[in-house]
Amino acid sequence: MTFTIAIDGPAAAGKGTLSRRIADVYGFHHLDTGLTYRATAKALLDAGLPLDDEAVAETTALTLDLAGLDRAVLAKHEVGEAASKVAVMPAVRRALVEAQRAFAAKEPGTVLDGRDIGTVVCPDAPVKLYVTASPEVRARRRYDEIIASGNAADFDAVFADVKKRDERDMGRADSPLKPAEDAHLLDTSEMGIEAAFQAAKSIVDAALNR
Repeated sequence: MTFTIAIDGPAAAGKGTLSRRIADVYGFHHLDTGLTYRATAKALLDAGLPLDDEAVAETTALTLDLAGLDRAVLAKHEVGEAASKVAVMPAVRRALVEAQRAFAAKEPGTVLDGRDIGTVVCPDAPVKLYVTASPEVRARRRYDEIIASGNAADFDAVFADVKKRDERDMGRADSPLKPAEDAHLLDTSEMGIEAAFQAAKSIVDAALNR
């Protein structure tokens, strides 16, 4: 039987880094579900297809190969902007949620991170984590990341973008970002990745031992 770990939280809270590390330590499969929306949007862009046609976007989402998600390519800003347009389409969300659920069934276990894993995609996951941090801390991390990669950034613009994404994610009608009722809350505002990982690991270990 497979063991699923659902990790949700807002942008730049550290859930991606944490998820990959947890998957690595336990030998589980990992899926960043946000990349599935980005991959759908990129496929539309590459084919010169419209971003506002729900039927076309749904067909693209249904044929997506989850094995070929390239984080470096999909992280580009224009792909993210396109993804935010297709991610609000109910038909696209339904198609990708089904694909994500199929992924979650892989043995021996899976770690899925995103915005609606514990609430919608895998509501029966034995471990649910909600990883968060203050908007200021998350904007600072994102800003530092951009600067470290050799690009220019304006902190106020990054901060505004983080707040805009929070409003969009938490305010949407379909699968809004919120912690599942039985999720463990991990606030990483004052926490390094090592402390966050150890806190998460103790929760996972306790569930595995039950």
